[in-house]
Amino acid sequence: MNEPIRVLVADDHPLFRAGLAGLLTAAPDTELAGTATTGTEAVEIARQIQPDVVLMDLHMPDLNGIEATRRIVAGNLHIAVVVLTMFGDDDSIFEAVRAGAHGYLLKGAGREQIRRAVHAAADGETIFGAGLATRVLVHLASAPPGPEMLSAREPAAGGAAARPQAMPALPGLTPAEQAVARLVAAGHTNKQAAAELYVSVKTVEFHLGHIFDKLGIRSRRDLTACIGAIPPFAERNPGA
Repeated sequence: MNEPIRVLVADDHPLFRAGLAGLLTAAPDTELAGTATTGTEAVEIARQIQPDVVLMDLHMPDLNGIEATRRIVAGNLHIAVVVLTMFGDDDSIFEAVRAGAHGYLLKGAGREQIRRAVHAAADGETIFGAGLATRVLVHLASAPPGPEMLSAREPAAGGAAARPQAMPALPGLTPAEQAVARLVAAGHTNKQAAAELYVSVKTVEFHLGHIFDKLGIRSRRDLTACIGAIPPFAERNPGA
């Protein structure tokens, strides 16, 4: 029989921490290896007990979950961190991924989803909660490809097909702002961009205000000029 997956729970909320502990101890294939109530504790306890998986809250005293994740992964590459948090904004998701997290769930996730995430992370897979994976894929799809991606998209010699145009990076914008900027420049309305990114219209408007300020522009037309000529939403989605 395989050894149970040893899990460290890092969360400063006692009731939520207790709930996760009960979930892990109730299943024969998982084991509560320890608990931490601060980011610093999480890093130190992970170093000491070497769990297979860490369930990490982002809002932690003295050291936030992003930095704690970064330190745990940097010193212990075999430990997989799954973020379990209330924060579902793009910036938090992308920062966690950059810090080395193997998964990202919101605290509304069901017990079975949490179990699946623990098992996936222990197996070296990366898992995102409902709706979050789509936003990550949208962000990756809209990011400009590197040289290796461009060369892979080149048509065969003599071929007439043109490779897709890479949209330029916009220095100074956060990943969330980059995604909004590209969608708006492509002709999406605020409502359409919000639906595409699984965020509220107010969130899109908030990001758009920052985009205009950072780029020193005043209109959506200016934004399109910054990014380049892109077919409008209606042309790219006939009948939409």
